[in-house]
Amino acid sequence: MLTKARSLAAGGPRHPIRGNSDLSSEIERLLTSGIGITARAIDQTPEAAELTLVQWRVLVIAAQAEGLRIGELAAHLGISIPSASRLARRIEAQGLLTALRSDDDRRATNIVLTEAGREIVDAVVRRRRELIGLALSADPERLRADGALVIRQIADRLAEFA
Repeated sequence: MLTKARSLAAGGPRHPIRGNSDLSSEIERLLTSGIGITARAIDQTPEAAELTLVQWRVLVIAAQAEGLRIGELAAHLGISIPSASRLARRIEAQGLLTALRSDDDRRATNIVLTEAGREIVDAVVRRRRELIGLALSADPERLRADGALVIRQIADRLAEFA
């Protein structure tokens, strides 16, 4: 469970970081704020309140790639395969994903979200979108339209490194 202090800490700096361009600093601020909003959405979703951000990330990755191998999960998270396996087992014990031996390679393990895991992902994403909507509700419609295009272009480029 994320504490209020951890949620606030995830909000990040409110000033540019020395040595970064204004664009890089603002993108960093946007990403850091996104982590903070995600932490708050997790905290405010009762069925997800016990998840850590790393466990949340596993659920999101598993939702995007059905039948993901543990080795692929490890690569996404930048951790070792044994660490990814232990992490998956902890989440499996919560009933949020299932680990299955691969049909084509009995040495490999694939992870699949359970229905409960999918419901938690959907609930947290809904709450996060509500929080983003609240944050943007005071801004003019033009900001939403123009901002969405720019953010989409930046997100496409950043996704190559995720």
